[in-house]
Amino acid sequence: MAETRQLTVYSPVLTPFDRRYAPATDRFVRHCRWLADQGVGLAVFGTNSEANSMSVAEKQGLLDALLEAGVSPSMLMPGTGACALPDAVALTRHAVRAGCQNVLMLPPFYYKGVSDEGLFRAFAEVIEQVGDGALRVYLYHIPPVSQVPLSLALIERLLDAFPGVVAGVKDSSGDWSNTSAMIERFGPRGFRVMAGTETLLLDTLRANGAGCITATANVNPGPIVALAQNWRSEDADAQQAALNRTRAAFQQYPMIAAMKEAIAEHSGDDAWRTVRPPLTELDPAQRKGLHDALAALDFRMPGAQQLRG
Repeated sequence: MAETRQLTVYSPVLTPFDRRYAPATDRFVRHCRWLADQGVGLAVFGTNSEANSMSVAEKQGLLDALLEAGVSPSMLMPGTGACALPDAVALTRHAVRAGCQNVLMLPPFYYKGVSDEGLFRAFAEVIEQVGDGALRVYLYHIPPVSQVPLSLALIERLLDAFPGVVAGVKDSSGDWSNTSAMIERFGPRGFRVMAGTETLLLDTLRANGAGCITATANVNPGPIVALAQNWRSEDADAQQAALNRTRAAFQQYPMIAAMKEAIAEHSGDDAWRTVRPPLTELDPAQRKGLHDALAALDFRMPGAQQLRG
């Protein structure tokens, strides 16, 4: 088992698809290598990966392709949460056996209004069925999308039951008071709290949090990593403000389609625009608006040509 890397910036890696909506494995591997070369960890099969539009077999195949291509398991944090318990167990077991200690786990999210007891049982069952002491689970708190929040009481119970295994959280609530409460309450226990957006990166690091797992690391990795590495510098606030402006440009549009549009434009590979239904690509007006907004920021993607198919 490879030693766990304590990275401060992860990207929920975009999944490229071909014209028949099958995962484009070669493009995926190239994108992951480009991100890893810039110090970005690979949270493959996250929300912005369109992971919940993909099958278990597709995700296992893409993970195997990455490892066969020489991507280090220490760079990876595969998303393994699922609505069906057997799917979550299968994905988590596959990841750990492949050498990936860190996994990012959504709660089962189809049923709403479920109790903390039910959520505890779901997470506990995955951990116990996988039964591997190398496993490190990062909980995925994204109530704006899942509508299934992870309470502080639930996190504490999981930490008490599975010390060392329940290792951290991605907090995509967008609520700084919640993120800071997690850091204050659980950080002293070694629990790694990662913001779900780079707009909270500086605040998170200043509060002794661990970093961020953020969509726009797919397209703006260098500046995000630079702030994570130099957050004590005199110009840290200016760096954060620049990151926020870039993020705002993308957030005007559906994020997955907007990021794929940017990669298509900067790599010269039109195939990157493809999203899997029910998502759709940006329309012409949205494309123009995005490009104009990014041009006003002098946005660049150095090395994006290597993402071309």
